[in-house]
Amino acid sequence: MNQDKLDVYEQIGVAMTCRSFQEYVDMFQLSSDMFVGTILDVAAGASSFTAEANRKGFQSIAVDPRYALDPKSIYEHGKRETKAATEKLANLLDTYDWDYYGSLQAHEQNREHSLELFFEDYRGDTRHQRYVEGSLPNLPVVDNSFSLILCSHFLFLYEGQFNVQFHLGAIQELVRVCKSGGQILIYPLVTFTGEPYPQLDELKTVLKSEGIVTEQIPTTFRFLKGANHVLRITK
Repeated sequence: MNQDKLDVYEQIGVAMTCRSFQEYVDMFQLSSDMFVGTILDVAAGASSFTAEANRKGFQSIAVDPRYALDPKSIYEHGKRETKAATEKLANLLDTYDWDYYGSLQAHEQNREHSLELFFEDYRGDTRHQRYVEGSLPNLPVVDNSFSLILCSHFLFLYEGQFNVQFHLGAIQELVRVCKSGGQILIYPLVTFTGEPYPQLDELKTVLKSEGIVTEQIPTTFRFLKGANHVLRITK
């Protein structure tokens, strides 16, 4: 492990994260009445939300470019990603709020448990029905398919790697596949530095001109400092 203290979480390329159903509930402030119809988890990685949601009797589909990988390969990749993330976080302890997870060790254990739940589902018979290979801004999904669309720890977080045109196209694509009356939730609204995504107002203005309603709603979930809101888009 590099013992040099880091100033910011360094991420080259897009990480494949492993987050749990409960983390999604907490970060997106999900309530039971929102689990109606089919849910889409975008850039889901090895998160266990879809596996756990279907186990609870809900309908959820996940989409991610890494679903081109076979179960063994994606599981091994998830293990490497979890280890690498823990090593970076160990040098950034003061940058994060640890009240939710309790400790770095508990955070790592949560990631590992989520990966195991995901892997169990991903290698099962329903893999190709629940896990779709694809990426923004072009999803292999028909129009008006989902009542609730979730996007965790992608988009604005990667402001340094994707320009404003990408983010606009990505959101427009999420709107395309969202049902009328449905909603899209995006979290966080900050970059890896913890600063607000600088083009958010610009994006909201363009979306408003297209008749798309956006609002920032507070979340009680705390980890990355400054990440206190979710962007809710209503179609």
